[in-house]
Amino acid sequence: MSALDELRATAHPIRLRLLSLLTGAAMSAAEAGRELGLSQATASYHLRVLERVGLIEVVELMRIRGGEAKRYRHVSSARPFDPSPDPHDPSSPGASRPHDQEERAQYIEALIDELRRRSGRRAVGPQLSTDAELWVDDETWQRVVRHVGQASALLHARARPPRTPGTSPVSMTAALFALRRP
Repeated sequence: MSALDELRATAHPIRLRLLSLLTGAAMSAAEAGRELGLSQATASYHLRVLERVGLIEVVELMRIRGGEAKRYRHVSSARPFDPSPDPHDPSSPGASRPHDQEERAQYIEALIDELRRRSGRRAVGPQLSTDAELWVDDETWQRVVRHVGQASALLHARARPPRTPGTSPVSMTAALFALRRP
């Protein structure tokens, strides 16, 4: 699937929550629904959307009364990525295309909704918040993107199932992008 298909699939708060949940544990639609306070049908629908674009995969089939249940897992965010995609290659993840502005705006709205929801659960402990619109050289920008990408990959790789002893829930929201010159 294309980056645009992934963007469209993640432009929904429930799907963002499912991706976070399935980073730490494989779950069925029923399990994910219980964890997030959703019906099994709602969770199942959103899981199928995420599976269709390749953001989650079936990692286990469980025998249940009356059939089988799929258990899904999100693993792609724990993988390293190339911080220097070709912005002129339309298939590149960093490429911006005029037709995807609306989808990008929907994704940002979903991020905002999730950040607002999570902020209400903020706990005492190490925290960082930054907002910046700056002018920097290309090397500095690529280093920043690489470091934030590495932090994101580490966080996703070390995610555990909810309420695992010795763990605490944390939140990370990052949106880094170059700007057009005014």
